[in-house]
Amino acid sequence: METDLHELLRSLRVWDPAVTELPPFDPATAPGDPLTLFTRWFADAVAAGQTEPHTMSLATSDAAGLPDVRVVMLHGADADGWSFATHADSRKGRHLAARPYAALVLYWPVLGRQVRLRGPVAVAPAAEAQADLHARSTGALAAALTGRQSAELDSPDELARASEAAWQRAGQEPDAPVPSWTLYRLLPDEVEFFQGDARRRHVRLVYRRAEDGGWSTRSLWP
Repeated sequence: METDLHELLRSLRVWDPAVTELPPFDPATAPGDPLTLFTRWFADAVAAGQTEPHTMSLATSDAAGLPDVRVVMLHGADADGWSFATHADSRKGRHLAARPYAALVLYWPVLGRQVRLRGPVAVAPAAEAQADLHARSTGALAAALTGRQSAELDSPDELARASEAAWQRAGQEPDAPVPSWTLYRLLPDEVEFFQGDARRRHVRLVYRRAEDGGWSTRSLWP
């Protein structure tokens, strides 16, 4: 029997109290900069048992302005921006070369929270990209060494051979360089914090970067 997609969708709940706690959020108590609040919320998500809290959606656009989005991992966040990595010749790498501006969103349903960012994207020095890669797992290095991300694949066997060779090299050369591997940093012009509310009186606080480099904040209607 075929699944009725619409019926299945209507059967689902958002923020089921059995698995979700919606903590209060008073914008008046928010710190003066978004990085401090982000770090606090990220730690809360980890403590609450959120699965893979470091995954985030990355939206870019191609040279024609057509959008694309995919899930990537957060590699860090500091005064230089929120960082993620990929091959420079991947689809998102080509997008960022043509239009170095992007948006990110992290969603933590266990707390009914999301954080949205958008701003220009810069390329970190190559040495930092390689250091970031080699600080990660053998599997991450093997995936990077496999390469050809976003290229068309002729057969699964071709991937299996390339992946096996990459795993062998990653195990033998844990510092093997991957020249195309690139670390990107999104330095946000705007960061929005969203806290869900059971009565749908969601709290939204947006930070906007001022000309002097500081931040202003405003609350938004849900």
